Amino acid sequence: MIKKWWHDKVAYQIYPKSFYDSNGDGIGDIPGIISKLDYLRDLGVDILWLSPCYRSPLADQGYDISDYYSIDPRFGTMADMERLIAEAKKRDMYILMDLVVNHCSDEHEWFRKACEDPDGKYGRFFYLRDKKEGELPTNWRSYFGGTVWEDLPGTDKQYLHVFHKKQPDLNWENPELREEVYKNINWWLDKGLGGFRIDAIINIKKALPFRSYPTDRDDGLCSIDAMLEEASGIGAFLSELRDRTFKKYDAFSVGEVFHEKPGELPDFIGDNGYFSSMFDFNEAIFGHSEKGWYDASPITPDDYKNCCFAAQEKTGKIGFLSNIIENHDGPRGVSRYIPESDCCDRSKKMLAALNFMLRGIPFIYQGQELGMENLPFSSIDEVDDISSRDEYQVALHAGLSEAEALRAVAAHSRDNARTPMQWSGQANAGFTDGTPWLKVNPNYTSINAAAQIGDEDSVYAFYKKLIALRKNPVYRETVVYGTLEPIWRERHNLMAYYRKGERTLLVVGNFQKDTQEITLPAPYKKVLLNNDKNIVEHDETITLQGYQVLILEM
Repeated sequence: MIKKWWHDKVAYQIYPKSFYDSNGDGIGDIPGIISKLDYLRDLGVDILWLSPCYRSPLADQGYDISDYYSIDPRFGTMADMERLIAEAKKRDMYILMDLVVNHCSDEHEWFRKACEDPDGKYGRFFYLRDKKEGELPTNWRSYFGGTVWEDLPGTDKQYLHVFHKKQPDLNWENPELREEVYKNINWWLDKGLGGFRIDAIINIKKALPFRSYPTDRDDGLCSIDAMLEEASGIGAFLSELRDRTFKKYDAFSVGEVFHEKPGELPDFIGDNGYFSSMFDFNEAIFGHSEKGWYDASPITPDDYKNCCFAAQEKTGKIGFLSNIIENHDGPRGVSRYIPESDCCDRSKKMLAALNFMLRGIPFIYQGQELGMENLPFSSIDEVDDISSRDEYQVALHAGLSEAEALRAVAAHSRDNARTPMQWSGQANAGFTDGTPWLKVNPNYTSINAAAQIGDEDSVYAFYKKLIALRKNPVYRETVVYGTLEPIWRERHNLMAYYRKGERTLLVVGNFQKDTQEITLPAPYKKVLLNNDKNIVEHDETITLQGYQVLILEM
């Protein structure tokens, strides 16, 4: 493996709208991020990924971009962004922006020009089809519900949108469109960005020619996944994207990749892969149901373990995964992977260690280092997220009561991760002096950064220790480049694995509230991390307390 500058880094995702508000308008902004750089540096993170802060109508919270060359005034100015890049560099930190190029906003200049002249240059930037009365070009269902086809204003045509109707898909088959995308990426890299997180990238390649597929719900539509599974040839687009942009700058790129085909992993993240890394979503998508969120299966500790190990085994030494517990597109990880009755500081630390010590690049989502939890919802009217609102209607249509539908949505809603960052126990969690754009989780008085920073037993302190261990020169080579070997894999509610390199480390977590005994295959040399004050041991037998996690040097 060719060693790269990003292999030993720790990344942190910022959702700008909810991170820190510097001007009291209730919306987080770039100056707010700048003011918290020392907090992030002290935690130990190196790479900051910012969810979209480009100019946008915010139909999908910034993932609908109306100008790729502008910062949305809600978040600040281009001068603010340039200052953020410069201030991060002073602290040896790198800024990633979100690259959203499967679609743009219907308020983008390209789309407006396509409406004016659908048969002209900009009409070819999108997927347009002639409108036929009572008939759709295909029966694909949008990710946010309903058909993917919408009337093109002022014309007799329809346009494709696999996400929101205000997010028309860009036609990557058109080389003129691709040139505009590369031009913009390089413009940003010239400003000093460290790279990009690439959004929904598998969607850029459609199965041609367009056709319908068997319906999978009584709405007469089918999941967009049916088309994506049939699509082929995305490598031509992605290799061109890599060579024309990221590769020239030695930039870090991490792909949001679903539906890669068997055997394609080396193409994506090998030594000359399309991307530097890609996210492991095995755990996040476990239990998914085509019927909707209401029908999703819960994930057990054994499921979580097997998902992690399956991803690690598939990847091997091919490249580096980016490992996540949560992100902006789902619920809080501690609320998803830990039973509600057992969700506490100890179990949160256990989950952190089991994930963080996996081979790959750890990504922390804002507030994860504090153990932030899901938001309690009392009404669907409190929900902002468009996908959650759609899934609520899907659940009602399936016969669930309003209370049942709300519970189903609450468990999966993206609003859970998008609530304002909990900086302190003061009003609005110290996020804003104004009225926050989204409800603050009421538990901010007990879960917040100010309370945890000085507490050596806090979740924050534990994350700091995990990061320090990864960067410790004695263990760095093993933690970053060492192999991962599962042990006691068949043990119920126990997740354990070796990291083997220059040294041998054993990571073991008791994923339940009851004690469990393990017999070590050999004596250990040193305890590197323990979320309990003690180790109960007799000879080589250790009694793990409920949700205890140990990192041992063997």
